Amino acid sequence: MEKQHKYLDLIIIGGGVTGLTAALYAGRMKLSTLVLEADLVGGQIVNAHEIENYPGFASIKGSALVEKIQQQAEFFGAAIDEFDNILKVKLTDEKKIVETESFIYEPKSVIIATGMTRRKLALPEENLFLSKGIHYCELCDGHMYQDKIIAVVGGGNAALDAAKFLTKYAKKLYIIHRSSALTADVLTQENVIKNPIVEVLLNTEIRKAEGKNVLETLQLYDKKEEKEYALPLDGLFVDIGVVPNTAMFAQDLLCDSAGNIIAGEDCKTNEAGVFAAGDVRTKVIRQLTTAAADGTVAALMAEKYIGN
Repeated sequence: MEKQHKYLDLIIIGGGVTGLTAALYAGRMKLSTLVLEADLVGGQIVNAHEIENYPGFASIKGSALVEKIQQQAEFFGAAIDEFDNILKVKLTDEKKIVETESFIYEPKSVIIATGMTRRKLALPEENLFLSKGIHYCELCDGHMYQDKIIAVVGGGNAALDAAKFLTKYAKKLYIIHRSSALTADVLTQENVIKNPIVEVLLNTEIRKAEGKNVLETLQLYDKKEEKEYALPLDGLFVDIGVVPNTAMFAQDLLCDSAGNIIAGEDCKTNEAGVFAAGDVRTKVIRQLTTAAADGTVAALMAEKYIGN
């Protein structure tokens, strides 16, 4: 059976804070708007136990914040479709096509807000302790570990920056890295390692995470000494790299060496009428507030494109 074709002004691919904010603005501007989200609406921030750096809220759960933005977007007429996987896209022509498992959409404009995926630890217990001791955002969740024992896994600049930030909360902080040397620049390393609460564990692999209801212990393996031992701790922050969710668009859009879609502050890509917003585009700062800002800009630019 041939799929039904649907025609509309704007498709937003990705239902995180960026995509939902774009939908809110697009709906207010009376654009027929659809948000396509392959998983649950909200993205990674849904798992944040407590957010204290979003204007207007002293403290709010990630899921609650997403719900509020989604309600606003839907109030203004945007439609949101979860779990209808995108099979292929064609963004190079004026006749843009987004084909899902259910429909073939032909929008006038497209906003890509698919975000990024943090590299995961290869631990079967990781999901069990997600937000219960294992975290991926020190800015979101670091405050939960005041005077606690914390570890950061990773050896690059992002991991060392996370460790530096977390020293304001921790009474003891470990940096766990599987190689024989950290890869962060020397100045960054010096600024972190000189802190007396920081201890670096090189040539070290995480073998297992243990605990009753929350993370309590890591089983580590010292590759140099060839021995396994237990490290008691309260929280583990994973910073071993990110992967932008752009593979589907790379054939049409220009990306940098890391896979981020090349787009400036106006969110314009190399294809007219196609915009990249949030973590998925080339940018220096990636925060909830900048995600919302990108969603705003992308929607306004899409409306201008459609109007012309």
